Amino acid sequence: MSSAKALEMAYERGMDLVMMASQATPPVCKIMDYGKFRFERDKREKEAKKKQQTVELKEIQLSCRIDTHDFETKVKHAIRFLTDGNKVRVVMKFKGREMSHMNIGREVLERFEAACSEVGTVDKKPVLDGRFMSMVISPVKAK
Repeated sequence: MSSAKALEMAYERGMDLVMMASQATPPVCKIMDYGKFRFERDKREKEAKKKQQTVELKEIQLSCRIDTHDFETKVKHAIRFLTDGNKVRVVMKFKGREMSHMNIGREVLERFEAACSEVGTVDKKPVLDGRFMSMVISPVKAK
């Protein structure tokens, strides 16, 4: 039907003519209350936004001279972040002569990975970037 006739029908009913699909040939329109349509659409978008989960990237910094208790504390923090559903970036900082002992830093990161293996898996293996060696651990999906 012509757009003029459709507009006339809509105004007779006290409603609006709303274009649903402008790309179609001919364009698809509906006679409805536009205010109510917008309200329902916004309500659906809000519900979808509530249900979506945001994943943050938390960072934990270590040094290659870390002691056992400090290491365990950092592991507990990482486990808490992973159980909350966030990713964790573990950064190993090297200072001064520590750069010549990168194997120690790699071992500490491997220990950290093993300690977090129950709640997280390694997304990105340890990579050296300047004076920092970092890896990313993401949470394991709950079954």
